[in-house]
Amino acid sequence: MARKYELKQRAEQVEETRQRIVEATSALHLERGPAATSIAEIARRAGVQRRTVYNHFPDDSTLFEACSAHWGALHPPPDPAGWTDLRQGLQELYAWYRETERMTANVLRDAEVLPSLRAVMEPGFGAYMEAVRDVLAREVGRSRRVHAAIRLVIDFHSWRALAPLGDEEAVELSAGLVELAGARRSRPRGTRARRARS
Repeated sequence: MARKYELKQRAEQVEETRQRIVEATSALHLERGPAATSIAEIARRAGVQRRTVYNHFPDDSTLFEACSAHWGALHPPPDPAGWTDLRQGLQELYAWYRETERMTANVLRDAEVLPSLRAVMEPGFGAYMEAVRDVLAREVGRSRRVHAAIRLVIDFHSWRALAPLGDEEAVELSAGLVELAGARRSRPRGTRARRARS
């Protein structure tokens, strides 16, 4: 019985150490971004040796995956499956962007220069954004114009440009653009040229 208790206690200590490392890494990613976070800083923040960090996370990818799961559990993205219309979807997405703005900005920026971070982002955040596009397109249509408009209005950087308006006005502006893309019919070829000659 004593041996089993010792093994259980040891497993709990290992998990606690792993969690401290993940929390320390997430905090540093929030403060300065993944690209500017070193293993030495993570170890110091977590109160462990550098080799302990490597024992738990032998490469960047495993550490990024653990941090992504940790952050996602604390700040889950809205579920597109529950959206009933375009404005609801944009409202919930924009609220989530506002809640996670600093971390999202740091991670998207650094994914451009860290291939291991980009490899974690693509099946996670990338797949989520594809699901968002598909759900929002159901209401308006699936034309190339609609897809292009949706890609624009759900982009994090587009939201940041609109954020000073407030989320309610940003949603109305974005929804209006998507609806316009779905409603406008393309003019017959040559219409513009005929008007110019008349």
